[in-house]
Amino acid sequence: MQVFLETERLILRRFTEADVDNLVALDGDPEVMRFITGGRATPRHVIEHETLPAFLRYYERPDGFGFWAAIEKAGGEFLGWFHFRPPPGGGPDDVELGYRLRKAAWGKGYATEGSRSLIRTGFVELGVRRVFAATMVVNVASRRVMEKAGLSLVRTFHQPWPDRIAGEEHGDVEYALTRDDWALAREGRS
Repeated sequence: MQVFLETERLILRRFTEADVDNLVALDGDPEVMRFITGGRATPRHVIEHETLPAFLRYYERPDGFGFWAAIEKAGGEFLGWFHFRPPPGGGPDDVELGYRLRKAAWGKGYATEGSRSLIRTGFVELGVRRVFAATMVVNVASRRVMEKAGLSLVRTFHQPWPDRIAGEEHGDVEYALTRDDWALAREGRS
């Protein structure tokens, strides 16, 4: 197992071909997919031939960005995934943070813990200048994670969604944190 990051309760490791069933189960939960596809499951063939291969291609890059399986240290259970990567066409100093966790892992602080660790790694080791994350306005739980991880609301915007999702009429929000603001907040806690 190639570990990317380790936190108090999590191991973030590279995905492998053996993770297909983990991803199928994750994307098969209507509640997990509520704010992504309106609750529709991702078909197994899409995960096998598109999603997982895209995750694995990131490991060919030398820059340290990509997707990681989140594993609970205590029991070795697959909890979901995190991504930390430049957006398509973007540079390595402005990266997107994302996460998708199993419903059983919700409300336990795992998303915040993993996000904070990735943010720290980005600023300290990867030369990132700004981290951002986005979600639907109505996805209150995800917005709360972003705030707990230190990101602040930057803007509300509207984008076309391929699927009709309840609440899409309210738009999306972007949260962000700069390296300078992160450093100032850390100094304030010392």
